[in-house]
Amino acid sequence: MRYLTSDSTDIRRNLAVETYLMEHADLTEPILYFYINSPCIIVGRYQNVLAEINQQYVRDHQIILTRRTSGGGAVYDDLGNVSFSFITRDDGDAVGNFKRFTDPVIKALHQMGATGAAMTGRNDLTIDGQKFSGNAMHVEQGRMFSHGTLMYDVDQTQIANALNVPADKLATKGIKSVKSRVTNLRPYFEPKYQHLTIEAFRDTLAKEILGVTDLAAARRYQLTATDRQGIQQLVDQYFNNWDWIYGSDPDYAVTRRKHFAAGTVEFDLNVVQGHIAAIQIHGDFFGQRPITEVTDRLQGIAYTPAAIQAVFAQLDVASYFGKIPAAALVQLLAEQPQDA
Repeated sequence: MRYLTSDSTDIRRNLAVETYLMEHADLTEPILYFYINSPCIIVGRYQNVLAEINQQYVRDHQIILTRRTSGGGAVYDDLGNVSFSFITRDDGDAVGNFKRFTDPVIKALHQMGATGAAMTGRNDLTIDGQKFSGNAMHVEQGRMFSHGTLMYDVDQTQIANALNVPADKLATKGIKSVKSRVTNLRPYFEPKYQHLTIEAFRDTLAKEILGVTDLAAARRYQLTATDRQGIQQLVDQYFNNWDWIYGSDPDYAVTRRKHFAAGTVEFDLNVVQGHIAAIQIHGDFFGQRPITEVTDRLQGIAYTPAAIQAVFAQLDVASYFGKIPAAALVQLLAEQPQDA
């Protein structure tokens, strides 16, 4: 088995490396790949972003948001987490067999003192009934990866805030995350493993899994200049691309409603591939011109703050909504993801 650690803490690049290796690397033997991410949220391939995250909190705290190619639920990562990935060929006994890939990880955690760590359910790793790792797979043309998170010392207040979805009215066909009690591994380790840097934790895991006492003895996978160019193309095409992150949302309907001093406004809209496919506006506000002139302008645009702002900037808002400020209306309707 060859071994690779990422030199980046940007989740978008780290996912691109994983995807590139799955698609292009020589997989006559597996690659064990580790990466550490700055604060980020990764939603599953079939999820609706709006239903998973607190948009305002994520923006205010500059948490990177992206979508992975594998299924499963949304996860929060920061510099207290290590992610691992086994990149290999599908030999007919790999797809859905999470145990095959998590067993070496669990064995390593046991060696560090977390003897209660175990796989529960289909793809979660838990200890004392609390989850510290979620796992997912992606398979393509006989090649695959199985990846997972390992919470060593993650800021759990960030998890609660970033993944605490405000109670908006939302109807979606997306796969909803299952909320679980989570915990960090550090308190369960033997004392000598409780104060490691995140890099030292990663390296300790790697040595245990690879069966070496010094990583200098491990066979490294070296990225070439061609590899790096291909990885950047994947970053641009997918993991930092608005159309991939938000345009891949399953179709959904959302209602935004607020009472202002000058009246109540309700926006009811259907969103398809990240664009407003249909919208209706209701309320007891005092407008003089037909509100359909506003809905006609909004229909078909990308459901982003920038696109909505551009429409309202061209309207005589007072003639449609009376004394309700234009900025307040944009904020109400545009409580959505920012442009990538």
